Amino acid sequence: MLLRLPTMRFCPVLRICWIVAVVGVLAEAGAAEPVQFNRDVRPILSDKCFACHGPDSAKREAGLRLDRRELAIRPLDSGSTAIVPGEAEASELLERVRSTDPDVVMPPPHAKLGKLSPAEIDVLTRWIQSGAEYQAHWAFLPVEPVTLPAETPKLPAGVTLRNPLDAIVFAGLAARNLQPQPEADKTTLIRRVSFDLTGLPPTPAEVAAFVADTDSRAYERLVDRLLQSGRYGERMAADWLDVARYADSYGFQVDRERDMWPWRDWVIRAFNANLPWDQFVTWQLAGDLLPDATDDQILATAFNRLHQQEAEGGSVEEEYRVNYVNDRVVTFGTAFLGLTLECCRCHDHKFDPITQREYYQLFAFFDDIDEAGLYSYFTPSVPTPTLWLQGAAQKRALA
Repeated sequence: MLLRLPTMRFCPVLRICWIVAVVGVLAEAGAAEPVQFNRDVRPILSDKCFACHGPDSAKREAGLRLDRRELAIRPLDSGSTAIVPGEAEASELLERVRSTDPDVVMPPPHAKLGKLSPAEIDVLTRWIQSGAEYQAHWAFLPVEPVTLPAETPKLPAGVTLRNPLDAIVFAGLAARNLQPQPEADKTTLIRRVSFDLTGLPPTPAEVAAFVADTDSRAYERLVDRLLQSGRYGERMAADWLDVARYADSYGFQVDRERDMWPWRDWVIRAFNANLPWDQFVTWQLAGDLLPDATDDQILATAFNRLHQQEAEGGSVEEEYRVNYVNDRVVTFGTAFLGLTLECCRCHDHKFDPITQREYYQLFAFFDDIDEAGLYSYFTPSVPTPTLWLQGAAQKRALA
């Protein structure tokens, strides 16, 4: 079969550097956890304060901005200071959130955000007293090395540490006064791991073989076998297809068919081949920009073309073309940055550190392809740019 598949064709002068950051927080067993801005403080300020004192300059009140430390600790025109690092009682922020006077208390009653709870006020108090240190948005922080607990956690009777991950898990449980569940029986274990790695239950024969295998490496061999199964890639791809808004139709009105399944199959192959993450990301976002790009590298860019597309008579082509670019920007933010980028399309983001100007700077990267706003209503023609997918025999014939 010869298929034409919508892909990307960016202007080759553009070169994009993509950064993906994931942050994990691990607590050492038995240690008193200090207040952390991203984990403990940012959620409070985001829920109760940023709407009026956050990134959006159009909605900011009293000249106070609390999402940036250098501005939050600066004296206000009134002469007071919202946050005085190391001096909780001198910080007007705490005076306002503790107040019972409706003309003074923050958030104000008319905002309908509710008062801070005693626990939330305690968090802010301890944070300011300890120096009011800020952290960058978690999506922009580099991944930190994981350190093992300094001491071996106390284990329940009959439980042993089998690997470093066990030490981290048991230390986390101990810090929360939790006990692990008993180890699952082998029938339950093979059922759980089969669903986790392939999305399918084990066969009766597979269950019987695993139960009868008394070797200490039986579970390890089971996992290796499941990872080598073609079903593994299908199971892993299912979540990625959701993130990428995969569909084999255009999505509007008559919802005509659109052959995107070759991209789906590429995702499955990528997982089964254990394609390195940096290549998995780069190929999908800009595979066509790679030197001597292969069919697979160009095929991967169909990630950017999975948005809904319109063909209704009377539709404005440029309006829908811009909507497609917006969809690519928002999907990129969700999939690779862990950020919501919908809000800053219309104004500076109220809760995340993204301005409207920065949104359209990112928009420009996804805007530079020769794409129509509508697909053909009267023919099955695939909207350009496209990639011909040819079998081996067809390639020989064309050559």
